[in-house]
Amino acid sequence: MNIHEYQAKAVLQPFGVSLSKGVAILKASDAEAAAKQLGGPIWVVKSQIHAGGRGKGKFKEATAGDKGGVRLAKSVEEVKQYAAEMLGATLVTIQTGPAGKQVNRLYIEDGSDIDKEFYLSLLVDRVTSRISFVVSTEGGMNIEDVAHDSPEKIISFSVDPATGVMGHHGRTVAKALGLSGDLAKQAERLVAQLYSAFISKDMEMLEINPLVVTKQGELKCLDAKMSFDGNALYRHPDIAALRDETEEDAKEIEASKYDLNYVTLDGTIGCMVNGAGLAMATMDIIKLYGMTPANFLDVGGGANKEKVTAAFKIITADPNVKGILINIFGGIMKCDIIAEGVVAAVKDVGLKVPLVVRLEGTNVDAGKKIIQESGLNVLSADDLDDAAQKIVKAVKEAA
Repeated sequence: MNIHEYQAKAVLQPFGVSLSKGVAILKASDAEAAAKQLGGPIWVVKSQIHAGGRGKGKFKEATAGDKGGVRLAKSVEEVKQYAAEMLGATLVTIQTGPAGKQVNRLYIEDGSDIDKEFYLSLLVDRVTSRISFVVSTEGGMNIEDVAHDSPEKIISFSVDPATGVMGHHGRTVAKALGLSGDLAKQAERLVAQLYSAFISKDMEMLEINPLVVTKQGELKCLDAKMSFDGNALYRHPDIAALRDETEEDAKEIEASKYDLNYVTLDGTIGCMVNGAGLAMATMDIIKLYGMTPANFLDVGGGANKEKVTAAFKIITADPNVKGILINIFGGIMKCDIIAEGVVAAVKDVGLKVPLVVRLEGTNVDAGKKIIQESGLNVLSADDLDDAAQKIVKAVKEAA
């Protein structure tokens, strides 16, 4: 789960992290009060969307101006102007794709007198099963670009969970950023604070870009991006309450209600599969035969009729879906249960696109019989290769 910048900073504040003061607003009419509360004389008006590259992004609407999604304001009037332009407009960044995201929230923050900009992040390293720090002097830039163009400017190290953060970790960060004296001490404190926040809140990623040194000699987190382990949210109702469903795909939200693993993709063939590995193989073979999957959908090993029905409805709700491939290997999941769910869903929502079903495993004969006797226009497949070829052919013929 992702949260907005202003929410991330609120999460960090109790851990003692140095941050600028700011006020989040939902309405342009609140911009003046927010600006006066902060006092100025410089404010930063920041679009709040779940995507990076906001400062370099562009709004689709001409009325939103061309100054990007993060703007420096030098008067209360400018704060009001920018808020009116940005709220409700669609911001396109390198991470949103061409569709962009509508800006429904703004964060108005005190301006900072910046001397240097750095990059600092924490993430779960799946290779070492530890939390790793990634540090670079190239703050304010996309870290992917830095990794590609100047990999030597990125320093990374992991923290042994048996010891947690120690003094030498902070000194490593200070050295990597060229900090000394009091700034080095601030870096050491910050490393401990961020690590503590990361562990305490079960984060998956915490990115500070940029981490700045002000001309007053303060090390400050100017931005913050966080994502959390969805499997641990039950331990953090305060974090779960920060979820902004307007930033998420409606189909993915609906799928989460039924404990379905669903991710929207850009293709035209909807997939319903049990097991993540089989789902990946199904998507790959669709690509092999010249088309693209519209989604990743793993119904899991313990799905029931209602769960399968919900999954089918979610797939058919996508207007981009021109065909559906159901690929089930019955182990714990029984093929007749899948068949009953498919029949119920088709009778409920109708079937307007080609449907290919491949069943194998537990109760496969019973499952095939249910589909055959349903009277539905469903193509049966013998194996995965046969299923992929049939759905691709059917979609092309229907086009």
